[in-house]
Amino acid sequence: MISRENIVWAIGYDGNAALVDQAAVRKYGKLTTAQLLESGFFRAAAASAMYSGSDSELALVAEVYNRTARSSYPVEAIPRLFGVAKVTVTRVLSL
Repeated sequence: MISRENIVWAIGYDGNAALVDQAAVRKYGKLTTAQLLESGFFRAAAASAMYSGSDSELALVAEVYNRTARSSYPVEAIPRLFGVAKVTVTRVLSL
């Protein structure tokens, strides 16, 4: 399994490898889910919440996004909205 930072900043997948934005990992890799939301990184925050497995973090992403976008997505729709899912990959390709 690869690190949280790599999962959060993955921009895609190629087979069993995550394609990762290494500049973003270096600059923002240590931010928590809440800090990612404060910075406006909604997709990264959704990926972070999915990685943590925490229902409360995913609910926080939904709450902050809905308030910001003036929308009403349910918590269950957040992963699909941002195109994130739990994945099992073993390699990282840095871009």
